[in-house]
Amino acid sequence: MQLAIVLFDRVTALDAVGPYEILSRVPGIETVFVGERTGPVRTDTGALALTADKTFAEVERPDIVLVPGGPGQTPQMDNPVLLDWLRTADTTSTWTTSVCTGSLLLAAAGLLKGRKATSHWLALNFLTGFEVEATGERVVFDGRYVTAAGVSSGIDMGLALAGRIAGDRAAQSIQLLTEYDPQPPYDAGAPHKAPAELVAEFRANTRHPQH
Repeated sequence: MQLAIVLFDRVTALDAVGPYEILSRVPGIETVFVGERTGPVRTDTGALALTADKTFAEVERPDIVLVPGGPGQTPQMDNPVLLDWLRTADTTSTWTTSVCTGSLLLAAAGLLKGRKATSHWLALNFLTGFEVEATGERVVFDGRYVTAAGVSSGIDMGLALAGRIAGDRAAQSIQLLTEYDPQPPYDAGAPHKAPAELVAEFRANTRHPQH
């Protein structure tokens, strides 16, 4: 079973690496990082690079498609190379998935129309413009489409999908071996929990992505 993780300039590292760390441990999964070109791809911080080992053209029929998000998602919204590959890969994939604003790319490709999906909390209202039923849930399954909310939720999505693919015991084993037992020092990880002034500040600075 092949897992293809999409890379593009200014992708958010954890969007890709979080679910990679989980799903790459599922027995029988082969992971490939794909991009428009091969080679290093700078993440949104600029200090870290991930490597695209194969081009989209070289990965034609992945079993699992994973689209991360990040600031670099915006200029990809009208990139025909990426969007056409997503549409083609989706015709044969078993699972088509996203993390954070990666769901906006799936939506731009027309793959989430009429479906329920999630994204980063600052991007949920943008999903509705693509005739998507946007929800603030952390992980959403709608048939073979799986979307995760912001950044860290990709780990939860990876575990949920691992359970669907390999069973509960396998997913629990992965959770145990990665010691995924969140105990955050703050309880501000969602807009309804965070200080109101922080939520307002980030909402005010959010710009509509291109589509």
